[in-house]
Amino acid sequence: MAGPVYTADPDPLAGATALEGLVILFHAPSGATHILAPPAPQILEALSGQVGDAAAILARISERFEVDGRGAAEAIEARLAELEAAGLVWRLTFPSLNTGRG
Repeated sequence: MAGPVYTADPDPLAGATALEGLVILFHAPSGATHILAPPAPQILEALSGQVGDAAAILARISERFEVDGRGAAEAIEARLAELEAAGLVWRLTFPSLNTGRG
């Protein structure tokens, strides 16, 4: 995984309601209700119980949906930033693997 690695709640779309192509999601931890347009719900679904960077998420989404590859990774990255700002996904940080040995 090359870029930032993200995760979400184990079942991020629990209780969500589909409405005319949008997904209405009440996020209990924050108490906020979100209106999500594609590909945000698909990104949350791709992160359900897993971690991934934009490329891994795109690969998972592509298994279920036909995806136009032009600009798709950039679109996923942009949506991840929005979902992170909304508190629906978060970046994982890993301790440095550098042990200081040359």
